[in-house]
Amino acid sequence: MKEINYREPILEVKNLSISFRTSSGNLNAIRGVSFTLHKGETVAIVGESGSGKSITVKSVVGIESSNQKINDGEILYTFIENGMKKTVDLLKFSRREKIAKFNGQKIAMIFQDPMTALNPLLSIGDQLTEGMIRHLKMSKKDAWERGVELLDEVGIPNPKLCMENYPHQLSGGMRQRVVIAIALSCNPDILICDEPTTALDVTIQARILDLIKTMQEKRGISVIFITHDLGVVAKVADYVCVMYAGKIVERGTAEEIYLKPRHPYTWGLLLALPTLETTSDRLYAIPGTPPNLLKKIVGDAFAPRNRYALNIDYEEEPPEYQISETHVVRSWLENPQAPVVKIPAELQERIEVMIDKAAVEAPEETYAAS
Repeated sequence: MKEINYREPILEVKNLSISFRTSSGNLNAIRGVSFTLHKGETVAIVGESGSGKSITVKSVVGIESSNQKINDGEILYTFIENGMKKTVDLLKFSRREKIAKFNGQKIAMIFQDPMTALNPLLSIGDQLTEGMIRHLKMSKKDAWERGVELLDEVGIPNPKLCMENYPHQLSGGMRQRVVIAIALSCNPDILICDEPTTALDVTIQARILDLIKTMQEKRGISVIFITHDLGVVAKVADYVCVMYAGKIVERGTAEEIYLKPRHPYTWGLLLALPTLETTSDRLYAIPGTPPNLLKKIVGDAFAPRNRYALNIDYEEEPPEYQISETHVVRSWLENPQAPVVKIPAELQERIEVMIDKAAVEAPEETYAAS
């Protein structure tokens, strides 16, 4: 297992701004996103479809559309090269340079649909060994043997036979394990998971999440996890960034986001999470629809859907309010002059259930750890 210097930043996204040229004008998809990923930790980025989660992380590996423009920002990646610590701005490299220097060998990505991530015309073995031969300069024989070890490591039965198989011969869960093996093949520092369990059933989802977490702990990898499912986030994340309309509106530790949420949008996401442990029989949905990012947004983008919106929400964008050392919120409700708004009673009930459940399970976890 790698020795990890926790709390040391490995990736810092600073004030990232991305737009797309369309026939209807410029679409401002990412509007000043900032977050930090530390070594050995997992940052989850959550939000509705279209909030900008995938665009943000794809900019790290240089997956860009022809009509995409990066207007501002930095993506600072810190790594060790020839025994020396080095920090570079990934936005200053072309896509070709990123592929040659970073993608696969230092930063790897797992996509949400394993069938489209794998080439149907190539065997699993050919696809798994390609990166090792190219980046690690391994012989085909050594790469093939390492490939068998990787497939065994991610839990694929009869890995030697699997190396000869083609993607269509494997189930969805097995294909996703292959994609994870490919992502890990060159020992990356950072693993980006873009909704890796979306196309899988619930049982397989749990196994894939456990696998990713096990690989992370074993190898000391830093993980960025993209999802719209807060149930998934609870299982994997150390820190959570809640994203809405191209901005991070709340970020903090997983405990802060789940047990002490401060933004009305975060309240809505948590209330929309189905649960069997509360008394309400009503399925909650956040009212309204996300804003049209082709138009200039005045004030808080969430204001039209926010029943707690203040007059200033329609006039001026809220600044960041520091709740704790790790907890930041963009909401005018945090202004000292704002009226006191309590967390919705139904959500408070859910939080109390989570706290009680954690208190009951804590002794068992302590005993198991000992």
